[in-house]
Amino acid sequence: MALITALVDDLDDLLQPSGFEDYGPNGLQVPGATTIERVATGVSASVELFERAAGAGAQLVLVHHGLYWDFQPTGLSRRELGRLRVLLEHDLNLAAYHLPLDAHPEVGNNALLARALGCNAHEGFAEHRGRRIGRLGTFNEPVPVEELVVRVRTVCGEREPLLQGAGPASVRRIAIVSGSAADTLDAAIAAGADALLTGEPRERVMADAREAGIHFIAAGHYATETHGVRALGDRLAERFGIEHVFLDVPNPV
Repeated sequence: MALITALVDDLDDLLQPSGFEDYGPNGLQVPGATTIERVATGVSASVELFERAAGAGAQLVLVHHGLYWDFQPTGLSRRELGRLRVLLEHDLNLAAYHLPLDAHPEVGNNALLARALGCNAHEGFAEHRGRRIGRLGTFNEPVPVEELVVRVRTVCGEREPLLQGAGPASVRRIAIVSGSAADTLDAAIAAGADALLTGEPRERVMADAREAGIHFIAAGHYATETHGVRALGDRLAERFGIEHVFLDVPNPV
């Protein structure tokens, strides 16, 4: 059992959200129970996720995509109200970390993808709002693109990735930016990457990648962003002696 304040302080110390200009608030978004025995992690806030977290006996829900975004209208919508009702009914805390979790060099989505794909080294890549949120990974030995696609599929939950563009037969450098980051293609080209891995495709990027001689791999917004939040849940469980359960609510996007 641990205090919610201790858990959030630990996450804030690790991810340093105050250093990011994000699209919404990072950290504790909805307060609930003061003591935590179990944390449930998931990618995106939703009624289904919250109900499953309550059913799993969690007191804290930790997500990558939270309830509040700057691009949404101000005021409480019926959709948000429905989600809040579930949280309040079950005294659930909700914490969310967006760009800070993408960018972290150890537990971030992109760093974990680079490691899982077999990159021997990776460095910051793709500056966004003043911070590098992606990773530029390097393989000691070039990886045939067919094998790279198999690795991506395995790492991203057996979802079949979309391969476009026309890069080299083998990949030595891969740019990785999870989620919706097709617009980082030019940065990947400038960095000398042989491939760009992201979540969502963009229609115009297909021809751009082919003509630039680079592979473009879209493996799913959701599928590329399960790693970071799971790592955070495991970290909290280890450091504070609480239980962690990851709740998979798949999204085809």
